[in-house]
Amino acid sequence: MKTMLKREILIVALVAAVIGGLAASASFWAFTGKQKRYVNFGDDAVQARYASLRALQESPDFVEAAELTVHSVVHIKTFYMQKSSVYDNFFGFQDFFGFDPFPRRAYPVQASGSGVIVSSDGYIVTNNHVVQDANQIEVTLNDKRTYQAKIIGRDPSTDLALIKIDAEKLPFILFGNSDELRVGEWVLAVGNPFNLNSTVTAGIVSAKARNINILGDKSAIESFIQTDAAVNSGNSGGALVNTSGELVGVNAAIASNTGAYTGYSFAIPVNIVRKVIADLKEFGEVQRAVIGASVMEVDSKLADEKGLSKIRGVYIAGVSEKGAAALAGLETGDVIIEVNGVKVNSKSELLEIIGRQRPGDKIKLVVDRSGREKPFTVTLLNAKGNTDVVTRESQDITSLLGGGFAAASAEELERLGLQYGVKVVSLEAGKLISSGIREGFIITSIDNQPMKSVDDLVNYLNTKKGGVLIEGVYPNGMRAYYGFGL
Repeated sequence: MKTMLKREILIVALVAAVIGGLAASASFWAFTGKQKRYVNFGDDAVQARYASLRALQESPDFVEAAELTVHSVVHIKTFYMQKSSVYDNFFGFQDFFGFDPFPRRAYPVQASGSGVIVSSDGYIVTNNHVVQDANQIEVTLNDKRTYQAKIIGRDPSTDLALIKIDAEKLPFILFGNSDELRVGEWVLAVGNPFNLNSTVTAGIVSAKARNINILGDKSAIESFIQTDAAVNSGNSGGALVNTSGELVGVNAAIASNTGAYTGYSFAIPVNIVRKVIADLKEFGEVQRAVIGASVMEVDSKLADEKGLSKIRGVYIAGVSEKGAAALAGLETGDVIIEVNGVKVNSKSELLEIIGRQRPGDKIKLVVDRSGREKPFTVTLLNAKGNTDVVTRESQDITSLLGGGFAAASAEELERLGLQYGVKVVSLEAGKLISSGIREGFIITSIDNQPMKSVDDLVNYLNTKKGGVLIEGVYPNGMRAYYGFGL
C-alpha cells in the first residue's frame, strides 16, 4: 500500500514537472517570438525587434567625472560701473577735456559666471562676455578661497578669455579631444548657475559644429558643441566634460526664449580653447590664420545654381588676391570637401579647423573642381597677408579699429548732403564694433578734424592717444556720435 502511494506521488510530481517545463518553454517562445521577428524586405531577411525590448544595461556613472571636475571649476564675480546716461555710451567728457562739466553718478553692478582652472599656477579660461569691460574680477575656488584676477588676454572672435590669479598648486583640469566626441555621447556641464556653486548637470552631445550666430562678428568662429545638459545664467565659462572627467568644451550659450534653460546649450570645443589659451599666454593676442577665401555651404539650391554634381563640401565663392587660397592655386567655384584628412560639410567645420592653426601653418585640402578631386597644400596667412607674429604693439590702427574703410561715393555724399566722408564697409572685433558703430556709417570727422579720405583717417589715428570722438551719418540720414579710447 505504501509502495503504491509512493509511486502515485512520484507520478504526480513527474507530470507536474513536465507540465511546468512545457509552460515555461511556451512562455519563453511566446516572449521572444514577440520580441524578435524576421521580416522580408525584398530578398533580404532583416531581424526586427520591438522598441519595448527589455534589456539589462549598465547605467552611466558620473560620480568620478564630477569629482575630478568640481574642484577645477571656479565662480567668477565681475564688477562694473553702470552707465548713468545714454550719452555715456557714446563718449566721456573726461577723455577730451580732463574734467566732466556735466558729472553724472555711476553706480556699481555685479555679474557672475564660471571659469576653468587650466594650470596649477592660476591660469583660468572663461568666456570673453563674462569678463569684458569689468573693473574688478573676483574668483572663488570650490574650497571657498577668494582671489582677485587679472585679464591676460581676450578673444571676442571665439568668446574666450584667459585670466590669472596669484595662487599655486591648484587643482586643474585635463584636456580631452573634442574631435573624438560623438553625437549621443554623455557629457557633464559644471558651473555656477544662479550663484549655486559647483552645480553638475548631465546630458548628451546633440550635435557638433553648430553655428548659432550669437557672436555677431564676420570673423567669429562659431562651431559649438550642442548638448542637452542643463545650462543657465552663471554657467558661462564653465566646463563641459566627458565621462572620464576631461575637458571637451567651455560652456558659452543657451537656446532659449525665456532667458533660462529650455533644452539646448552650446560649448566651445576644447581643441579651439587649447589653441587660444596658448596664443594668449605667449603673445597676448590670438594668432589668427585666414585662408583668404569667402565660402558658402553647399545645399540643393546652390548645387543647381552652380551646376555641382554632388551636394557636399564648402563652396569657394571668391578668393582674395595674394591670399593664401589664391597663392595655393584655389579658384572660385572649387568645393572644399576635405581638410587635413577630415571631411568637411559645413562652413563652421571648416572655420573650426582653420581656427586651430597659426599663420604659417600648412593645411592639406581636397577640392572638387568640375567633378574631379584635386589635392592642394595651403600655407595660411594672417589678416595682413603674411606670417608675422601679431602682438598688441604690432597691430596697425585698422586692426585695432576692426574696420574696413573706403571713400564715400559721390552719389552717397550728394544724397546725404555731405562734402566728404569715409565709409565703414566692413567690421570685425575691434574698437568700432565695441563702441556701437555699424556697417555703412560714413565718418565725417574725428575730434572735429575733417575725414576726406582713408589716408586722413589712418594718419590721424596712428598718432592719436587717449579719447577719440567720431562724428558721422548713416545711410538713412541719422547723425551719430561715438567715443572710445586709444
